[in-house]
Amino acid sequence: MDRADIVHENFLRRVSAGDLPAGTPPAGPLSPEGAVAAYRAGCLTRALDRQSRAMQKAGQGFYTIGSSGHEGLAAVALALRPTDMAFLHYRDAAFQIARAGQVPGQSIAWDMLLSFAASSEDPISGGRHKVLGSKTLNIPPQTSTIASHLPKAVGAAYAVGAARRHRPEHRELPDDAIVYCSFGDASANHSTAQGAFNTAQWTSYQSIPLPLLFVCEDNGIGISTKTPKGWIAATFQNRPGLKYFHCNGLDIYETFRVATEAATYVRSRRKPAFLHVGTIRLYGHAGADVPTTYLPREEVEAEEANDPLLHSVRLLSEAGAMTPAVALSVYEETNERVRRIAAEAVTRPRLRSAQEVMASLIPPRRACKPTNGPGAEARAKAFGGDTKAMDEPQIMSRLINWALTDLMLEHPEIVMMGEDVGRKGGVYGVTQKLIHRFGPDRMIDTLLDEQSILGLAIGMAQNGFVPMPEIQFLAYLHNAEDQIRGEAATLPFFSNGQYTNPMVLRIAGLGYQKGFGGHFHNDNSVAVIRDIPGVILACPSNGADAARMLRECVRLAREEQRVVVFLEPIALYPMRDLHGEKDGGWMCRYPDRSETIALGEVGVHGGGEDIAIVTFGNGYYLSRQAERRLDEAGVRARVIDLRWLSPLPVEALLEAVRGAKRVLIVDETRRTGGIAEALMAIFDERTDLPKARLTAEDSFIATGPAYAATMPSADSIFDAAMALVGDGK
Repeated sequence: MDRADIVHENFLRRVSAGDLPAGTPPAGPLSPEGAVAAYRAGCLTRALDRQSRAMQKAGQGFYTIGSSGHEGLAAVALALRPTDMAFLHYRDAAFQIARAGQVPGQSIAWDMLLSFAASSEDPISGGRHKVLGSKTLNIPPQTSTIASHLPKAVGAAYAVGAARRHRPEHRELPDDAIVYCSFGDASANHSTAQGAFNTAQWTSYQSIPLPLLFVCEDNGIGISTKTPKGWIAATFQNRPGLKYFHCNGLDIYETFRVATEAATYVRSRRKPAFLHVGTIRLYGHAGADVPTTYLPREEVEAEEANDPLLHSVRLLSEAGAMTPAVALSVYEETNERVRRIAAEAVTRPRLRSAQEVMASLIPPRRACKPTNGPGAEARAKAFGGDTKAMDEPQIMSRLINWALTDLMLEHPEIVMMGEDVGRKGGVYGVTQKLIHRFGPDRMIDTLLDEQSILGLAIGMAQNGFVPMPEIQFLAYLHNAEDQIRGEAATLPFFSNGQYTNPMVLRIAGLGYQKGFGGHFHNDNSVAVIRDIPGVILACPSNGADAARMLRECVRLAREEQRVVVFLEPIALYPMRDLHGEKDGGWMCRYPDRSETIALGEVGVHGGGEDIAIVTFGNGYYLSRQAERRLDEAGVRARVIDLRWLSPLPVEALLEAVRGAKRVLIVDETRRTGGIAEALMAIFDERTDLPKARLTAEDSFIATGPAYAATMPSADSIFDAAMALVGDGK
């Protein structure tokens, strides 16, 4: 017999016989009405778990990771407010159900069954995944994440305090809100979780407001791997800056009392706390999991005998809130009601086409208050002595700095965060002076942890800020790429556009740094960014373009709620000359604040018909050098700067090569997985032009004299172009 059926039959038999597990008597502030609400939420949780298994067997349901054994989380929900944002563990159905009872007009059983059935009418994901989540209940959706939601919970908690000081236009959370984040005992060991705990402690230790309640639901096992007894308590009881609370999650009265104490501490002290809730896991990990294949039957049966719903029946009876007979009736009625609702839910429409599935990849636009930008006086005060320098050509890093200054003056909801962005002004000085112009609240020097930097950005974005996190080097992104792939990019997708976390992620990257860094400071792979649906990747090649594109990137984040990556070529930060020493050919004047480069707009230099060189970043700089030599050799070329690497500007690109006789693609990323692969496919599918590609080798980048040996050069571009022209004669 399925363990779910065994637990069900045991409940019916034991309640009827009055055979209830022993335990402490009910005590604490939980009212009779609250206790009944918690029990009803537990009954619905149990009924939904059983129904999900029946739906899967019938081919009508698609998710069976259940919440049975964790019903006590309903009492935690009752200790909080619906205005407290909740990032939930995937076993927290009882929490969501109890919260729904706090908000009028909810049809929680219907909503959750639509999610089990993957119906397009599911009010949170639109049929894209079975998720816990609700815009009305202030629960951003989570899939089966293993701790990846903890960094953004830290960010959201930080944003509550930050919004008190700088109130963003699209603020979501009230000033007295706390942020709730739950996870399992196994997930607590994940490096992402440990990073989030450390960041919360690091922040709290400095007395920076962080109203965050971590909740560890300790059922003692992760799929089949046990958590050592006492491990969670031993590792979390004495952490600096993180107050520890513990409760028995099988006792809804104790759980409510301790959760109330923890929530009160967080709300009043504006400091993080760790609530350790002892639970059990019933049925195994998911529907296909048979716990008796890796646990002794006696141990499984002992857990089942400790059923939290049986404890709740005893507690309700002893408190005089509900008799066992009525409790049994509620349980049976809930099961029958869920069966009836499920029979209707499975008939509701589901997503069918790729277009329907992808409809929420791109978040909806939002209305923003118009702005005329900063006045002359404000700009003069911010820029100071830099104002005069604006009349002269400058290097890229300085123009980016000025663009950031203007954008932060115009949009007070912009905040920057990252290692060394404030006091030091960035590794390459790109953000220098900004902390003096805008203060530490908007120029946040973070600890050294890329996951926490991105989590801070994601969480702040969910409270109306427009974050501009910085990752010092492209290679460092790989330490934290799932924060973009698994969290930031998926939020609008799994919430049907109801939740968003717009941002502009600045990354210094690509190669060609002379004598510095090797593969950790020179990384020419962007495949991990281009592979993420919905994310925009921008890469300027010169200072003027960088300023114009950065303005468009902020607009895309602020108004269109997009996640944008702004990749800044490190080697071009200080570049002054193009063809010869002191020619100043790569410096630009700061463009007027009204000038932008729209998403999908490419740059074209020259109009030669012999060959079109399609490139970006450092490749554009080198191709401009090669173009002069080609002209001297009698080959008329045009050089096309892609600017936007994802999505590729296909139509603009095809228009830019119109009239050219052949195409050379110059790609400083690797041959395998690089931009050129996609470009070759576009030209093959959409044109008959002769084409070739010149790429970097499939190699890491060396330090020292061979720093550029694996990548295109002006010489190799010239040779490749001449070979392609020669082949066509």
